[in-house]
Amino acid sequence: MRYINKAKVLITEPLPLVDEEKKILSRYASVTVANTTSEDQLVEFVKDVDVIMVVYAKITKRIINSATKLKGIVRYGIGVDNIDLEAATAKGVVVANVPDYAIETVADHAWALILALVRRIVIADKYVRNRLYIGKWTNPPEYLRGIDLSGKVLGLVGVGRIGREVAKRAKGFGVKILGYDPYISSDVAKEFGIELVNLDTLLSESDIISIHCPLTKETYHLINEDKIRLMRKRPYIINTARGAIIDEKALYKALKEGWIAGAALDVFEIEPPPENNPLFELDNVVLTPHIAWYTEEALRRLEMSAVEEAIRILRGELPRNIVNREVLKFIKFN
Repeated sequence: MRYINKAKVLITEPLPLVDEEKKILSRYASVTVANTTSEDQLVEFVKDVDVIMVVYAKITKRIINSATKLKGIVRYGIGVDNIDLEAATAKGVVVANVPDYAIETVADHAWALILALVRRIVIADKYVRNRLYIGKWTNPPEYLRGIDLSGKVLGLVGVGRIGREVAKRAKGFGVKILGYDPYISSDVAKEFGIELVNLDTLLSESDIISIHCPLTKETYHLINEDKIRLMRKRPYIINTARGAIIDEKALYKALKEGWIAGAALDVFEIEPPPENNPLFELDNVVLTPHIAWYTEEALRRLEMSAVEEAIRILRGELPRNIVNREVLKFIKFN
């Protein structure tokens, strides 16, 4: 089909329901799937597009400035740390995200990682599959010995919607919940059974620490070597937020030298992680490939919500979830 004077949408990387997305969007625009995260390639793709829909590709100032017709950028997901918001705002480009498609989904995965870590599920599975139990079924090795959750302290770094869902799920395990979040009131925290404390207190008193804050300039390497050394209980650390919130080199050192008991990571500083990532060598680490959001239901919510936001932008309407609200000073919507 040939489009004449019709709007154009660029999808940087296809998600599983991309064909369904294209079918819906084709009523409003021609759709191109770049299937790349390369800045050089995307610069060429975006020259005449109206809307960019992006998963993990970095939408840089160079890309934004190369898109002469660009009206909006839609991020498939919550975090927008891969989009140059200042450049978008300066050019009058609205940035929208999908903040509510996987709140409970990610909270579920965080708890799956907590349980896998504290009960040694992954290495226990290997123990059985490799028949290492032969001759010692009633006397399993110490490295398979887990811990009880009841009576432990769970520290939540970030008490937004996902952090609060994690807290709701914690009630059944009998843990005390501490939270650090400078943007949440103590009254809101109390509704979810969370005691707000400063970061140093949380790190020093928690048996399990779960990360649920966005990646910003303030939270980059928030958990570094100095902060890890405050963790006097040798806790377990879980990260389903963004990899760069934790200094990965410091984390490896702490795991290797036994300052902390273990870590479960769904996210990495570099994604995909390089094949020689030293964390792969450690038995006290559980790793998943950025799939905390990845369920049948959440995937559909994500893709269809992103499509709806793109359509609103194409129609000249205000997106439901604007990230860079300052842009409204420079542009008008129907």
